[in-house]
Amino acid sequence: MTEPEIQLLLEPREGIPPVIEDDAALAAVVRAFAAGSGPIAVDAERASGYRYSGRAYLVQLRRNGSGTALIDPVACPDLTALHEAVVDHEIVLHAATQDLPCLTELGFRPRRLFDTELAGRLLGYERVGLGTMVEVVLGLRLEKGHSAADWSNRPLPMDWLRYAALDVEVLVELRDALSAELTSSGKLEWAMEEFSSILAAPAASPRSDPWRRTSGIHRVRSLRGLAVVRELWTLRDEIAREIDLAPGRVLPDSAIVQAALDQPRTTKALTEIAPFTGRSARRHLRSWLTAVTRGRTLPDPDLPQPMGPGDGPPPANRWADRDPAAARRLAAARAVIAALADEHRMPTENLLQPDAVRRLTWEPPADLSEESIVARLAELGARQWQIALTAVPMAKALQRLDAKSTG
Repeated sequence: MTEPEIQLLLEPREGIPPVIEDDAALAAVVRAFAAGSGPIAVDAERASGYRYSGRAYLVQLRRNGSGTALIDPVACPDLTALHEAVVDHEIVLHAATQDLPCLTELGFRPRRLFDTELAGRLLGYERVGLGTMVEVVLGLRLEKGHSAADWSNRPLPMDWLRYAALDVEVLVELRDALSAELTSSGKLEWAMEEFSSILAAPAASPRSDPWRRTSGIHRVRSLRGLAVVRELWTLRDEIAREIDLAPGRVLPDSAIVQAALDQPRTTKALTEIAPFTGRSARRHLRSWLTAVTRGRTLPDPDLPQPMGPGDGPPPANRWADRDPAAARRLAAARAVIAALADEHRMPTENLLQPDAVRRLTWEPPADLSEESIVARLAELGARQWQIALTAVPMAKALQRLDAKSTG
């Protein structure tokens, strides 16, 4: 059997549209998309790894009867009118959780969603990147080469704009094909529940002590070293925010960790740590040294303390030593989830969130009844379709394990 021929999709059907950069042009887009029909394909390009903020630097849309629009949200930062024009219609995104925050900042807040990446996961596709999905499902190959570009550049090169327009060129067609697959496999209602859950999710809360996520911090064993990490991380964050540059481009994590280990006392000693001689870092040498000195000389009561236990279970690899019974419950629950995920052709993490499985088995309900497992999973944020598939099999597995241990 020969493989179907893949068709290269090199240009948008109507060509590359002009970038929308003023209110009059944006108003024309609003009218065009209000007059179109069917779902609206949407994508956003950010400058992750280049800029401090997660804002959008280009927004792409396409709708049947409206064509494709490329909007510069730096020049047109308020998309409220566009949101109001299409608010009652379905918005199609690929990996929606990545783009929704920056779209929300612009006043564009979908009320109905279809996420083609999540649909692919529920259908059991092994690779769910947009290019792969378009190729496998539609037989079209997209030109993919600028996803990691610095989209804050102005003017945007024409080949970048071509890439951006192609990202929404066949997104609705992909949505239609995946919707048909979801329907035929009995998974459409599951997907709809997942999409609604994404839209209803609250904004992420700021992390507590975000400096503790510095890469390589595990090498720093002393409290004074941790204080230096905290001082340098905080200073770097202030500088990065002020100049809108990704923190790692101001000073890499490796430099912060090495300074915490060496605790240099002079600028000469500081510059012996290579990243501090980089163009961006060198501008702030005195400030870096002041931060190191401050961390090194803090009074003992002001030193950061080692992290205490979180509000959840410990890492699963420690369960066997800390609570062997919980470790056995976790293994039994994971076996149930793995079997069900295989039966329904989807990743285990989409069938039921791993954190819910861990919390359920670390502190299970006292009676392990089906009703109690259902209630506990609901408390842990499991969706109704997930509970319907997993609660009874997990309750039975945990009951059998409990009977063995008490028998």
